[in-house]
Amino acid sequence: MDSTTNSQRRPFSIKLWPPSESTRQVLVQRLTNNLTSNSIFTQKYGALNKEEAEENAKKIEDIAFNIAHEQYDREPDGDGGAAVQLYAKECSKLLLDVLKRGPASKEEKKELASEEDATFETFFDISKGQRAFIEAEEAESLLKPLKEPGNRYTKICFSNRSFGLGAARVAEPILVSLKNQLKEADLSDFIAGRPEAEALEVMNIFSSALEGCVLRYLNLSNNALGEKGVRAFGALLKSQSCLEELYLMNDGISEEAAKAVSELIPSTEKLKVLHFHNNMTGDEGALAIADVVKRSLLLEDFRCSSTRVGSEGGVALSEALECCTYLKKLDLRDNMFGVEAGVPLSKALSKHLYLVEVYLNYLNLEDEGAIAVANALKESAPSLEVLEMAGNDITVDSAPSIAACIAAKQHLTKLNLAENELKDEGTIAVANALKESAPSLEVLEMAGNDITADAAPSIAACIAAKQYLTKLNLAENELKDEGTILISKALEEGHAHLKEVDMNTNFIRRAGARHLAQVVVQKPGFTLLNINGNIISDDGVDEVKEIFKKSPDMLGSLDENDPEGGDDDEESGEGEANDDELESKMKNLEVNQEE
Repeated sequence: MDSTTNSQRRPFSIKLWPPSESTRQVLVQRLTNNLTSNSIFTQKYGALNKEEAEENAKKIEDIAFNIAHEQYDREPDGDGGAAVQLYAKECSKLLLDVLKRGPASKEEKKELASEEDATFETFFDISKGQRAFIEAEEAESLLKPLKEPGNRYTKICFSNRSFGLGAARVAEPILVSLKNQLKEADLSDFIAGRPEAEALEVMNIFSSALEGCVLRYLNLSNNALGEKGVRAFGALLKSQSCLEELYLMNDGISEEAAKAVSELIPSTEKLKVLHFHNNMTGDEGALAIADVVKRSLLLEDFRCSSTRVGSEGGVALSEALECCTYLKKLDLRDNMFGVEAGVPLSKALSKHLYLVEVYLNYLNLEDEGAIAVANALKESAPSLEVLEMAGNDITVDSAPSIAACIAAKQHLTKLNLAENELKDEGTIAVANALKESAPSLEVLEMAGNDITADAAPSIAACIAAKQYLTKLNLAENELKDEGTILISKALEEGHAHLKEVDMNTNFIRRAGARHLAQVVVQKPGFTLLNINGNIISDDGVDEVKEIFKKSPDMLGSLDENDPEGGDDDEESGEGEANDDELESKMKNLEVNQEE
């Protein structure tokens, strides 16, 4: 009966906060008009020019919005009416302050700009400069701006400075005083080099001081937390109900620490970003992290790379990810999922329509897992921009599924299939599919796939069609001069965005190296050519260096080049003649972009 009464009393709820982006822009325009148009105030104090008015209007609106948003966080069950009223009130007050101040004279502008920066500053950052220990005396000086009455700081970054016990006690009352305004706290790498007992006490002090803050962003990375460290931050973690971003990277998160994380984060309803990179979580720990993921229905960005997760943990994570249908970025690199977890992962991927970036390198997916993943992504993720599946023992058997997936991805900007076993047949299938899709492709990585010159025409035709290409990596294959020259010719026309080409360890000799160097050196923004580990003659090396004499930094090291690896005939001149003959023949070849 109560539920019926409630539904009759309030059949729906209208939220007045937060305002839309367009509403905020309209307000900025109105504030700008008030600062530039004729009024009692501008007649008395002077009107601001358009540039100065726009700058001040944006700052006024931003400050008012942050203040009002704090109010809204304190009344989560309300309709936001109080926040709207406060938003308008703060805008009016700040507008009046700017009007009374009037336009700045040329002499005052520099000083005024610094004063305005101080007045409107919201981000307090002590992470710049060298990594250093902080004790009480230095903390008093460094944190002094946070003690100033009326400061507007909503974000703090204490990273890259190691707080001792004395410094932590200095920071404690300051952080307590900021509780009602802080929204973002970066405490990454802030106890480095401290004894465990001191580090734990420092973490307890910070945790207690920040307990109850309504944070949207919390970064505790690079602190070697372990279970003790996680529990030291227990008071802070338990008090969070509005977290949108949580970072626990490189924190020594073991099985027990992962269980503590799951236990101490009771609310993940608003969580959008969750990063656990480079921990020792393992399968048992992954089960605990999976529980957190399962409760994070709004998750958009999940990173659990390099966490020693095997098949059992991979299955648990994959099943949990099925609940996160808003996911945009997924990074599971460098784990031991295997086929057993690869297939469940494909099931989760089939439900992720909003995926933009997918990083699945070094998961031991093999053909069965790779085919399942490719088939799932083909039907989902229409806006996919990044696909990485390097180092998964993928063979030519997977190529048709991968090619079909690629053919469906018109928005793809990066494809990484390096260190697999696609060989020529698989590479040709991928290159042909890619040629017809992804017009804005920027990065192509196919290193270490046993590719020979036989696949070069298809690769070249694909590359010729990718005019936005910035990086091409075909290292550790067997393209030789013939393949290298074909690919070089594909890069001749256009490709103004090209910055990096890696063709190391491809049995390239003098002719191929010379042709490639002559092509890339002319690209306006080019930064690096890597042709190390090949079999270029000494004369060929000198020739390449001469081509790059005006920009030697663009040419990578040639220390591992083996001039005798395949140029035995060059001493008699035959090798050089053969190179020139090959290049002459290749000049008559054309790279066709059409079938």
